[in-house]
Amino acid sequence: QVQLVESGGGLVQAGGSLRLSCAASGRTFSRYAMGWFRQAPGKEREFVAAINWNGESTYYADSVKGRFTISRDNAKNTVYLQMNSLKPEDTDVYYCARKMGGIYYYTSSNYDYWGQGTQVTVSS
Repeated sequence: QVQLVESGGGLVQAGGSLRLSCAASGRTFSRYAMGWFRQAPGKEREFVAAINWNGESTYYADSVKGRFTISRDNAKNTVYLQMNSLKPEDTDVYYCARKMGGIYYYTSSNYDYWGQGTQVTVSS
């Protein structure tokens, strides 16, 4: 069983920054790609960013490209999401997830384990 625990969410003014962390349990973290998604109440979960197993390839939603950076530290079993130039429309619950397979990084069904989520609120 894999557990993913997000942290780092909070309230920030527009234009500010936050850094989310996702700590994973288990010994197999470095074998898997990881992703960040976000979801607002009543809406579908939306892809934000993903990173391959060794950190050499990253993928971003157009809405966050140039503002967010995903990274990972396999020695610490942790994946990060650095969020800069935050906008009110970035307000959501952010989830990290482990990619179990499939081709597309932006498809939530390709992820098997999910964290509990961390709230990010950006005020205008």
